[in-house]
Amino acid sequence: MAYTEIDDPSAFFQIALWTGNGSNRSITFDGNSDMQPDWVWGKNRSNDDNDYLMDSVRGATKFLTSNNDTSEGTASTLLTSFNSDGFSLGTGSGLNASGVTAVGWCWKAGTSFSNDASATGIGTIDSSGSVNETAGFSIVSYTGTGSAATIKHGLSTTPNMMIIKNRVTSSKDWQVYSPVNDPTDALALNQTDATGDSDVYWNDTAPTSSVFSVKSGATNTSGAATIGYIFSNRQGYSKFGSYVGNGSSSGTYVHLGFKPAWLMVKRTDSSNAWIIHDNKRSPSNVVKLNLNANTINPENTNDGFFDFLSNGFKCRSTDGGVNASGGTYIYMAFAEAPFVTSTGIPTTAR
Repeated sequence: MAYTEIDDPSAFFQIALWTGNGSNRSITFDGNSDMQPDWVWGKNRSNDDNDYLMDSVRGATKFLTSNNDTSEGTASTLLTSFNSDGFSLGTGSGLNASGVTAVGWCWKAGTSFSNDASATGIGTIDSSGSVNETAGFSIVSYTGTGSAATIKHGLSTTPNMMIIKNRVTSSKDWQVYSPVNDPTDALALNQTDATGDSDVYWNDTAPTSSVFSVKSGATNTSGAATIGYIFSNRQGYSKFGSYVGNGSSSGTYVHLGFKPAWLMVKRTDSSNAWIIHDNKRSPSNVVKLNLNANTINPENTNDGFFDFLSNGFKCRSTDGGVNASGGTYIYMAFAEAPFVTSTGIPTTAR
């Protein structure tokens, strides 16, 4: 069996750091590969501000904010274009105010798809978007019907994580499908709440290698334009899973099969934040600098939660948000490098 499906993760995921200058400018990635992103998640690290999520399917000037339930906004001065090896920013204060520090987490999809459900017999709602089969990532756009339905997601493998947002209706939470909150549960990206039983969002039906199921509510409001970010595990590049905390400073170890570049963790049996770490803001262990997907808060510099290892991550805190004894957690992780390349070359630890 191959050690990895992807030798160079920077072909599909990169992180950019910059200091705002208040002027139109381009941000260029520094990874081994040039990469034109299709999803950019940007965050002001210095000040209270939103998490801004932009993608190529909706268009560069359209943004959603993961920290609240509001509808889609339009801004010509936020992110202005997706470039061949990065992206361009306008003069807007959200990501480019003079002197602020900011981060952009960026994923590549890149191949357009469109599905006429009645013509193909795949799903019951028409969908379109952008997909990268190699990286196990797709962006899916559809319009809700308000009743039980299935939607083509663009991948040929079963999704392990799905993040869905109603674009046009206010007071509709982001909904997350994960390995822990299975199709019988609800979990909101913009909230700290634990998982709760509900058949509203996923119709109590697990996704398949071609479609995912919805019923009503935020994932399928009648007449509402909706966007979804869909992920499937890829060996040596991405993993979406769960772990149980042990309450010790020598905490739970989670095997990924790669050295992580980006990690988001959420406790699911109790109320806690969605905590994001990455290797650019914290290039050495213990990984201290964290941001929350569900708040406007600036970067937290006080807590060291994890070590990033050559083949996974290890909890280094007793904090309940990441490692309470018996606590259950989900995670999303993307690679800096596979543990061993397809030619047998091992990666080094930090």
